[in-house]
Amino acid sequence: MNRKDLQHLQAIESYPSLTIILPTHRTSPDNQQDPIRLKNLVKEAQDRLLSEFSQRDIAALQKNLDDLVERVDFEHNLDGLVLFVNADMARMYTVPFDLPERVVIDHTFATRDLVYALNRTQHYWVLLLSEQPTRLFEAVRADLVEVNDGTPFPMVNKRPGGESRLPGGIGVNASQVRDDHERIFFQQVDQAFAEFYAADPQPVAVLSEVRTLASFDAVTRHNEAIIARVGGNYDHETPHEIGKIVWPTMSEAFAELRKRSFESLDAALSSKRSASGIVECWRMGQEGRIDLLLVAENYEQPAVLDETGFVLTPVDELGGVDVHDDAVDELIEIVLSKGGRIRFTDPGTLDDHSNIAAVLRY
Repeated sequence: MNRKDLQHLQAIESYPSLTIILPTHRTSPDNQQDPIRLKNLVKEAQDRLLSEFSQRDIAALQKNLDDLVERVDFEHNLDGLVLFVNADMARMYTVPFDLPERVVIDHTFATRDLVYALNRTQHYWVLLLSEQPTRLFEAVRADLVEVNDGTPFPMVNKRPGGESRLPGGIGVNASQVRDDHERIFFQQVDQAFAEFYAADPQPVAVLSEVRTLASFDAVTRHNEAIIARVGGNYDHETPHEIGKIVWPTMSEAFAELRKRSFESLDAALSSKRSASGIVECWRMGQEGRIDLLLVAENYEQPAVLDETGFVLTPVDELGGVDVHDDAVDELIEIVLSKGGRIRFTDPGTLDDHSNIAAVLRY
């Protein structure tokens, strides 16, 4: 699941909209209980719906739910399963992080827990470049989920040198023709990927044969986002195997990113383009001035806002109509919405900045 998925789900308003969230297990024998627990949650949802609607009223929703549940692969789940269903659509996502078990029926889908988990998880994109075909994955650590539902991916090169035969004859440079058409194909791949990156600008890993990596580097507009390149032919590998291949390289790249983030913060401190603490960072975020936000892992802060929304006051306890449970989570969303970047750091590394700091644009 990525921010584009979340934005789509958050834009849907229809009553009743059903959300079922189930923590799942990756391995046996623990995963043997997952079908029973999902069945119980589905039963709970049905009972609640029938207490308010007739069977006829929810027939379309019920069919979508039944069809979706039939598609669940309990042998290959990750840490969480989320179902979003209404009368017009049904979506299912497996996610590599823990979520609370919930059944929610409302005018909109329940995405809060997913937003929080997505904000606190270092994730990235994986592009596996190939003519047969190029595939796109969302990744968290070594867990990969392929993006292939109603999207341009996977993409197949149908041009000469791909699915189509190269031209022959005297005077025809077949290699040059292949390279020219491959370049056009990778331009199309890059253009298709741009929509996903714009919605969720996370770091990128690219896997391909070395020659293909060079061809893609020559045309992509995402060079600054690509922080890892892995050479080799992985056309027939499963997402699980690709994750094991790419994560060691990506882990090193993330460590280098964190190092550079602290260097950027040091430079910003010297040039007076920085902010420290949740109060100051909140105001800078609202003004759209944060280019890079550094957050210590597991840092949360309940707070209240004034009527303008710009002045934040931390509080010690949750609860109350005016208290925002976690201003850090909301600030992350604000920074991302205004084109900023987020980096999470190890606990204790931002103690001098009260666990949160920002590099400002101006």
